[in-house]
Amino acid sequence: MSFLKRLFGGAGGAQESAKPAGRGVEYKGFTIRAAPYKSEGQFQTCGIISKEIDGAMKEHRFVRADRFASEDDAADMALRKGQQIVDEQGERMFG
Repeated sequence: MSFLKRLFGGAGGAQESAKPAGRGVEYKGFTIRAAPYKSEGQFQTCGIISKEIDGAMKEHRFVRADRFASEDDAADMALRKGQQIVDEQGERMFG
């Protein structure tokens, strides 16, 4: 449970910090933004997929187990994983 607390800003995050979502790409009508965060000395793969549907902005946040020494490497992986999620699930991810 402590992982979830740290992920969503709860207690125990002294060694971990979250940054606002970083660079993004447009992919098949979706916006994918990388949002890696520092965890245990490395950068955790994390991102946000968003799309406007029927006038409402929908978002799907994803976190993967992949960690990298470089924030740029983690961001690159987040963008690739986001594209994979869009290919596999499309708008169903918001349901």
